[in-house]
Amino acid sequence: METVAGNPTAPRAGGTHTARLPDAPDRGGPRDRARGALLGLAVGDALGAPAENMRPSEIRRRWGRIEGFVSDDPAGTDDTEYAIFSGLLLARHGSDLTVTDVERAWRLWIADLDEGPFRGAGFSERGTLENLRRGLAAPISAQHRHAWSDGLAMRAAPFGVFAAGRPAEAARLVAVDGRVSHEGEGIYGGQAVAAGVAAAMTGAGVTSVIAAALSVVPMDSWTARSLRRAVTAARRPYPDRLTGERAVRSAVVVGGYPWTDLAPEAVGLAFGAFAAARGDFRTAVLMAVNMGRDADTTAAVAGALSGALHGASAIPRIWSDAIGPVRGSCLPSMRGYHVVDIADLLVAGAAEAAAPDGPPPRAPGPGPAAGTDEGAGHSSAADGGPGPGRDRAGPEGPAGRPPAGGAEPASGAAGPARPDACPTGAGAVSR
Repeated sequence: METVAGNPTAPRAGGTHTARLPDAPDRGGPRDRARGALLGLAVGDALGAPAENMRPSEIRRRWGRIEGFVSDDPAGTDDTEYAIFSGLLLARHGSDLTVTDVERAWRLWIADLDEGPFRGAGFSERGTLENLRRGLAAPISAQHRHAWSDGLAMRAAPFGVFAAGRPAEAARLVAVDGRVSHEGEGIYGGQAVAAGVAAAMTGAGVTSVIAAALSVVPMDSWTARSLRRAVTAARRPYPDRLTGERAVRSAVVVGGYPWTDLAPEAVGLAFGAFAAARGDFRTAVLMAVNMGRDADTTAAVAGALSGALHGASAIPRIWSDAIGPVRGSCLPSMRGYHVVDIADLLVAGAAEAAAPDGPPPRAPGPGPAAGTDEGAGHSSAADGGPGPGRDRAGPEGPAGRPPAGGAEPASGAAGPARPDACPTGAGAVSR
C-alpha cells in the first residue's frame, strides 16, 4: 500500500477550509440546509438509539410512544461518527475522491490500529475491517456476508450536502466511498439517501426528493422496490397514526429475518416516514423511531432528509441543543468533532469546487510515512479549533487513531444477539 503522511481525512490546505464561515444565519440557504441535514442525522440517531432492534410493541410497553429523548444523556452511535469520518474525507478530496483515498483512510485510521477494549460498529464495518487486515483491497474488501447492510446509507448524507442539487453526483461519490465496505443493495441504499439529500438541499418538494432517490438506483432493485412500497403505503389515508406506521412497516420489513440492518428495509422505512410526514422533521423522525427495527439509522436518514429540506431551524431546539461533539465511542479519532463543523466544511468545499478557478491543489503535507504517530496531525473541522460553543474533547480530532469496529448487537426480539456493540450515552446498542 502506498504510504502517505498526515491525516487522509484532514481538509486540504490552501483554501477556505482553513477559515470558519460567518455565523450570520442564512435561513433556507446552503449552510442552513447543510447544518439541518447533519444535525438532523445526529438527532435522529440519538433519538432512535434506545429503540434500536425493538418491535413497536416493545417500544409501547416500555415508553408508550417515544416523543423525545428517553435518556438524560442522549448520544448518537456509529451512524453519526461514521458520517463525520466520511464527511471529513469528502471535505479533504471533494469530487476527486477515489476508492484508493477511502481505502487508505480506513486502513490508516481504523484497520491498522490495535483494538484494545474497543468494540464498535456494525457487521458491514466489521467484515470490511477483517478483510482489510487480511490484506484484501477494495472492492474485494467489501465481499463479506453483510455487504447489503445500511452501513453506507447511515453515512451517506454528507455526500448529498456536498453535491447539493446534483443527485447523480452525490450518488457517484457515495458509491466511491461505499466500494470499500459494500456491494449491490448496500451501495444502492447509500445512493438513494445521498441523492435524496442532494435534492432536498435545494428545497425540492417531497415528491421530487423521492424521485431523485429512485432515479439513481436500478428500478428492479430490492432497494427501489422497498422504497416505492413504503412511499405508496405512506401516502394512503389511515384512521390514526399507529395504523399508518404499521402499514409502512409491513410494506417493507422482512418478517422473521434476524438482522435489522438490511439497507433496502432501513432506507424504505426512512423514506416512508419522510413521505408520511410530508417532510416535517419532528413527525418523520418520531415515526421512524417508533417503527423500531434499526431505529437509529432509519431516524437518522429521515432526519437528514427533513433537515436538508427545511434547514436547521426546523429541528426542535430542545433536540438540536442536546447534540454536542461526538464522544468517539465508535471511532475514537472522531472524538470532539461536531456535525455542524462538518456541514460548514462541506458547504465551503462545494463553493470552492464551483468557483471559476476550481479548488486549490491538494497539499501533500510534510511528515513521516503512514503508521507513525508523528504523521497524525491535521486541520480541525473548520479552523484548527472547536469553534464557538463547542469544546473539543480531544486535542487533535482525527489525529488520534481509532481502534477498529466491532459487531453490532440485536435484542432477542429482533434476532440473535450481536456482541461488542458501540456504546452510546443512552445505553443502547450501536446501529
